[in-house]
Amino acid sequence: MQKELSGPRDLAALIHERWPTEPGSDADRAELRPSVDTLTELIRVCFQASLLREEARPVTFRLLLAEPGRFAAEKGPPDGLHRLELAVPRPLNSLELRRLSPAANVQRSLIGVRWDGGQGLRIWGMLHSGLAWLQNIYGGRGHAQPLPEELVITVTGAGRLAVGFGAEIIARFDGMRITGPSLNIYQSRWMARTFGDAGDELLEIHLAAAKRAARPWAGLDPMLIGTIVTHMMRRMVSAVRSAGHGGTIGIIPPEMANECCGANDFINLKYRFAEGEPRRRFRTLLVGIMNRVAELHGDDGEVDWDLAKPVGWTEYLRCRDERLTELDEGIFEMAHLIAGSAEVDGAVVLTKRFELLGFGGEISGLLPNVAAVRRARDMEGTLFEEESTESVGTRHRSTYRLCRALPEALAVVVSQDGAVRFVKYENGAVTFWDQSNTSSLDV
Repeated sequence: MQKELSGPRDLAALIHERWPTEPGSDADRAELRPSVDTLTELIRVCFQASLLREEARPVTFRLLLAEPGRFAAEKGPPDGLHRLELAVPRPLNSLELRRLSPAANVQRSLIGVRWDGGQGLRIWGMLHSGLAWLQNIYGGRGHAQPLPEELVITVTGAGRLAVGFGAEIIARFDGMRITGPSLNIYQSRWMARTFGDAGDELLEIHLAAAKRAARPWAGLDPMLIGTIVTHMMRRMVSAVRSAGHGGTIGIIPPEMANECCGANDFINLKYRFAEGEPRRRFRTLLVGIMNRVAELHGDDGEVDWDLAKPVGWTEYLRCRDERLTELDEGIFEMAHLIAGSAEVDGAVVLTKRFELLGFGGEISGLLPNVAAVRRARDMEGTLFEEESTESVGTRHRSTYRLCRALPEALAVVVSQDGAVRFVKYENGAVTFWDQSNTSSLDV
């Protein structure tokens, strides 16, 4: 979705149209939906506030439109939202939002706003969410509940707004146009194919361990492996972005591991890791998570579970097991190890089996040049625009050459400004997917 020169009223109409309903309570939810005029005013106030500064600092905040009674008084992070009501509500205007913004950190808190027909829009207080809600976006296993399905407007800088319900973004607004959220390529079929063989191998290792177990383990939902791998990828990319330096991650077919660790025509690894278990730790941690979840839900496990039911992502998230927490922390640290390695000039190189081969990889300049690439407009790359490579830097051009020379490879290029580009050879051409705006905080 893209509308050139669209304004707050167009965005308000979109919000009004997408307003969520709850099964069995459509009438109640409909009563909570403000008019297009009211939503237009809300957007205008937020946009005006974004253009201000508070003691030389940019004004950033998240605003949530809902009645305070929607949130339990006894809750707080990480299992809920900490509701703090003002004794006297404040009028909603750009100056009030500017003054409140330092107290409502954009990642940890939300400014609570309510609407009624008599007084209009009023600031009733704040909701403290903590950081755990970001795990669903950037990857990770946590116990925090997701944000409620209420209207959230996020301001991350001058003229930069994202709107949505809960953590789901429906549109962005820069004062001139409305644009939709970035594609979530982690859910694409090509991403699943990329790591399909590795997932099958992990399952084989897991099943072999289950046969050796003293007591029966629960079966795993086949989707669990792919979901864990996806969150691992999210963590890895998020860690590189957070470092602020940028970098390139190359993921190659496992059968090329020995070749790429020696003299080859594709990439010269300046810092190569010795073959052995340490460089396979990522895979070991993934198998450990699979084993522990199945064991906990198995016969005489710590969780009362029907062995006829497979264990999936929901059960994994709910586990409060110490060993599982340690394994998850190991994944987190591996992601940051890769992020640190990416700060060295050159690419970090892994295999699709999640074996970390080394870093400081210099992609050969002798590989054939790629004059044009496809910018994907859908998740599978069937809709695209062709672009010249002359406008991008050396990091991107070398990655394009590598993916053309190794059609089975996948590369992730992170720019210093946080923009993320997934690159692979798809549908007969080098194709890239922009994944810069994965959350409302990346407007």
